[in-house]
Amino acid sequence: MLKIYAMESGKRELAERENIAPGTWINLENPSDLEVELVSAATRIPEDMLKAALDEEERARIDVDDDVTLVLVDIPVINEEKDAYVYSTLPLAMVFNKDYFVTVCLRETSVLGDFVTKTIRNFDVNKRTRFIYQILYCNATKFLSYLKLIDRTASRIQQSLHRALKNTELIKLLDLDKALVYFSTSLNANQIVIDRIRTLSTIKHYEDDNDLLDDVIIENKQAIEMASIHREVLSGTMDAFASVISNNQNIVMKLLTAITILLTIPTLISGIWGMNVLVPFADNRYGFWIVLGIIAAILIPVIIIMIRKRMF
Repeated sequence: MLKIYAMESGKRELAERENIAPGTWINLENPSDLEVELVSAATRIPEDMLKAALDEEERARIDVDDDVTLVLVDIPVINEEKDAYVYSTLPLAMVFNKDYFVTVCLRETSVLGDFVTKTIRNFDVNKRTRFIYQILYCNATKFLSYLKLIDRTASRIQQSLHRALKNTELIKLLDLDKALVYFSTSLNANQIVIDRIRTLSTIKHYEDDNDLLDDVIIENKQAIEMASIHREVLSGTMDAFASVISNNQNIVMKLLTAITILLTIPTLISGIWGMNVLVPFADNRYGFWIVLGIIAAILIPVIIIMIRKRMF
């Protein structure tokens, strides 16, 4: 999908446009080859730079080719699968030259959506450096927001595990742990990009924007720390609950083994007395009760020993 935006003349509000013109912001979301070719021809930006973010495995980086600059970062996304939400990351590219600013992503994203819906105010696409910093700041805050959601989800799953230890809950925790791995890797890669932006000559740096860039760095580093902490806590929780599940299984197996032993003793003795041969007490009118007494005499000490060994 191709969308074109520009600041309304005399106002600091974003408005949609129909034609590509100098000073416009061009937003590509899961674009077709035709849309990429159209934007490339109109902006003189190479197609390979526009298609960089269309590879889900593309790493965060900065590339400069003549007067065209590519800033590629990872952004957090949520995918709905069955009855759960799966957290992951996707590359977002900001490609620009002196006349045009293009953003490219594989899907609609809330990072850019906040600018389109005017949730974020006081931005100007013509102030290129500040606009880039604001996108990076919004991205860092999204990571922090999603990390809080992951933490709350993990807490709910842990409460469920306290009530009923099931593999399904552990699998959900494993999915969250995988999401934290993606987030941690992406945030560290984004930090490298942010640090390099400071020294990039193709981006003009203004004194007024230094505070905003510092905020971007602080938010991103905070997100890195949160992702690391949540990952360690979640990993420890998974190990603990896995040990509890394994221990409960051992307890059940021990109980079943004890019951099997207790059932084997009367079965063995009654089997011996049930053979079609002469056995003691065969002609005794109290033979049945005598056999029961023998079984009880053997079972009682065995039960006492098992109780002392805490097999029940």
